[in-house]
Amino acid sequence: MKKTLKVRVGSIASALDRFEATWNKAARGEKIPAEHVLTFANLQLLLRTLTPARWTLLERLRADGPLSVNELARRLGRDYKNVHGDVKRLAELDLIDRRKDALVSVAWDVVRAEMRLAA
Repeated sequence: MKKTLKVRVGSIASALDRFEATWNKAARGEKIPAEHVLTFANLQLLLRTLTPARWTLLERLRADGPLSVNELARRLGRDYKNVHGDVKRLAELDLIDRRKDALVSVAWDVVRAEMRLAA
């Protein structure tokens, strides 16, 4: 089964509404499928966080499998310090995993973005 991460732009209120709906389903004894969601407060924050360079990093890791940060920087043709910073931020967001053997890997098979226009 593919691991999917949903990336959204939304308010804290909408996240709390989703939490409340899930809580109510659990209270009624309904089965709740696992859902992994990363919500950004606004589009600008999403775009500052998931930059083209970071997206390319994710694609490279997905294609090549687990790598050291040094090897990842080499394959991307980027400065180690910048790649290290990107890896740190992406790991904080659980977009990549830092393994005990010092390699990093992509945590997801699919990243699905959802952005709704405000009414």
